[in-house]
Amino acid sequence: MLVLFDHGTPKGLAQALSGHTVHTARARGWNTLSNGALLSAAEEAGFDLLLTTDRRIRYQQNLRARRIALVVITGSTKWSLLRQHADRVAAAVASATSGSYAEVDVPLPPKPRRS
Repeated sequence: MLVLFDHGTPKGLAQALSGHTVHTARARGWNTLSNGALLSAAEEAGFDLLLTTDRRIRYQQNLRARRIALVVITGSTKWSLLRQHADRVAAAVASATSGSYAEVDVPLPPKPRRS
């Protein structure tokens, strides 16, 4: 599967996606594109999936006519926490189909209690 990381997706996550080809929006020169333009550019370039941290994308874009699958990381996008859930992200990517949408929640750490 040809996977595109948006600007907020930690690059380290690519290691968990063995068997897939990963490119970044920045490397393609697409890091300044709006969500709609990014989705269109990715589809035109043959990408199968966009991995993003933009939780609002599903509400900002009409995804019904899209061929590209979306996997959205919600909760924490901090790499030190996300890497503990990389297998869940990899599973969501592996099960994605054309036009599908999935979210993977990465829980925020509990706040320390004040005494």
